[in-house]
Amino acid sequence: METLPHDWLALAALVFFLGMRHGLDPDHLVAIDGLTRFNSQADRRLARWCGALFSLGHGAVVIAVALAVGVAAGRWIVPAWLDDVGTWISVGFLVALGLLNLHAVLGTPPDRIVRPVGVRGRLFERLTRTSRPGAIALVGALFALSFDTLSQAALFAVTARQIGGWAHSVALGLLFMFGMTLADGANGLWIASLLRSADDRARVASRVLGLAVAGLSLGVAAFVVAGRYSVPVAAWASGRELALGAGVIGVVAAAFILGLTLARRPAVAPRT
Repeated sequence: METLPHDWLALAALVFFLGMRHGLDPDHLVAIDGLTRFNSQADRRLARWCGALFSLGHGAVVIAVALAVGVAAGRWIVPAWLDDVGTWISVGFLVALGLLNLHAVLGTPPDRIVRPVGVRGRLFERLTRTSRPGAIALVGALFALSFDTLSQAALFAVTARQIGGWAHSVALGLLFMFGMTLADGANGLWIASLLRSADDRARVASRVLGLAVAGLSLGVAAFVVAGRYSVPVAAWASGRELALGAGVIGVVAAAFILGLTLARRPAVAPRT
């Protein structure tokens, strides 16, 4: 959980970046991977939009929470323990997901595309076998019913309510959803591209993203823990929330671009 600024423009920019980062959550990657793979055979046109539809359903829950908290915030004080509990739950999930995805990259046979690994993705695996846009959005909504997502939405909604009222809370919910939709939509398009070029280049590209997700998950977890116990680290990070969020997005975006480049690059014909 991040310490949120009380300047409106800085808060809005940070929430947008948080939405993009949330869209790169390994559980999102797993769900979108499953939905896209299923529809690449059932409905190829829909396959490209699975990430965006998933994100819209997920974002609808975030906006509903932001509205409810924004309206009730005048009579409700966020408990002090919420930030600590949310932080350690996030760290635990990040470490687990980082190790699981690292194992997936190292354990996948060389002739197969690496599939991202998540926790909720396995619980809702059967639900990802659908070709109905509304059902895909519903899967996204179900994924939003987690402590991490709900506590994050509540935290920025309360902060926005203190600045300007419930309308500001809803505006932040929309910004969060917009950032998340950009990330999830790009992920869906990326997976669809890999599935259309299931060759050596696609297998290499999937490993690039897998290593990026594993490395960032473990790196962010280590940085959060260091900030809790190291005064110099916490002091350095204070006021740099936007830069750190942009850095996370930049690393994953570079991995996406590299993966797309590897997947689309024409194979070199062997010399005779």
